[in-house]
Amino acid sequence: MRILVNLLIGTLAVLITGYLLPGVSVTDFWTGVVIAALLALLNVLVKPILVVLTIPITVLTLGLFLFVINALMVMIVAEIVPGFTVGNFWWALLFSLILSIINSLLSSVLSKA
Repeated sequence: MRILVNLLIGTLAVLITGYLLPGVSVTDFWTGVVIAALLALLNVLVKPILVVLTIPITVLTLGLFLFVINALMVMIVAEIVPGFTVGNFWWALLFSLILSIINSLLSSVLSKA
């Protein structure tokens, strides 16, 4: 049940973020569900490998390179999901930042309810 709640929170965060940013387009609710699920899957499977492989540059940039990895995850999802478009790397970076903020806010509000 918790997985479905997290998927719903992620979907709402994706839809809200896609609505706020003009350089990002999410066509409908089901596309948002696929985006949220695929981002979660990539964050579990691929992101840890990329983080380990990029430890030297992450240390040199004081952790800021992790934002680049997040943006790359968004760009990978944009290439895979047909109804999701991201204008360029900077929109992907902004999308990942705002998505994280909205996801945290929604999670904290709904966990108190």
